[in-house]
Amino acid sequence: MIPPPDLKQFLSSSLEETHFSFLGERYKGKVRDVYFPNEKQRVLIATDRQSAFDMLWCTIPLKGQVLTQLSSWWFDQVKDIMPNHLIAMPDPNAVIAKNLQMLKIEIVVRGYLTGSTGTSAWVNYNNGVRDFCGNLLPEGMVKNQKFAAPIITPTTKSEEDELIDPKGIIERGFATAQQWEQISDRAFALFRRGQEVAASRGLILVDTKYEMGFDIDGELTVGDEVHTPDSSRYWVASSYEERFAKAEEPESLDKEFFRLWLRSQGFEYGKPKPIITDDVRVMLAAKYIDLYERMTGATFTLPDDPNVLQRIERNLHGYFAL
Repeated sequence: MIPPPDLKQFLSSSLEETHFSFLGERYKGKVRDVYFPNEKQRVLIATDRQSAFDMLWCTIPLKGQVLTQLSSWWFDQVKDIMPNHLIAMPDPNAVIAKNLQMLKIEIVVRGYLTGSTGTSAWVNYNNGVRDFCGNLLPEGMVKNQKFAAPIITPTTKSEEDELIDPKGIIERGFATAQQWEQISDRAFALFRRGQEVAASRGLILVDTKYEMGFDIDGELTVGDEVHTPDSSRYWVASSYEERFAKAEEPESLDKEFFRLWLRSQGFEYGKPKPIITDDVRVMLAAKYIDLYERMTGATFTLPDDPNVLQRIERNLHGYFAL
């Protein structure tokens, strides 16, 4: 575990955004800057931006490096289940990926009744919803309870994520019935593998989001990221049962901690945003790194070059000069 003082030195050099004209057109996502240098490839640069409740709040030192390296590790763990978009990782914050024709939906797989956002299982269940994206949920469940079996709850990709069921996906042309059958089958397979690996590390993979698309040959491919703390929720397995029995929140190693912290600071839409202190930023950085080390079994290496932006530019220039 890296001590907080060692992380504080990276507060001032955290990566907020990039502007690399030599990579072509840029698309700015919530966390990643995506470039399109040619028709076959895209470059994904994970910044240190921190989002929650569909808002950007601050930067978390070294977060982009954690996301990139952990997702690359996970792609290797699931490569026998389905192909992925990864071509190369020339920098700890950047990957070269296949340029996929992405689905216009996000595939969310859930193992537990939890969450704090408008599209989460718990918020909808607590508001009386029992038909949740085509999944009929039983009465009498409580927050953080495990489902009898994992469920899929897709959302559309729009300004405000919209819950959708398989019937709606097919009717709106987001996928054919045959494609959806393959998409859901692979999503459940990825999730099962994720839960197995997490369990072997003393963790629970609670839920996750997958983004998939079709490559130039029409093959269904998983892209973006897999099983990272930004796309997934993780709980510490050893304390889950005791905390659940006491109706306490599980120990989390993902950005749900940040969402709950914001709620505890009085966050509500339309009201002034809480101030994110450096201590909170460092605490979040430590959680990201802790998850990386627990999951991979490897020690997270702090960068030698504090100028992350220049290092990324240098490494990408070198890659495309080959």
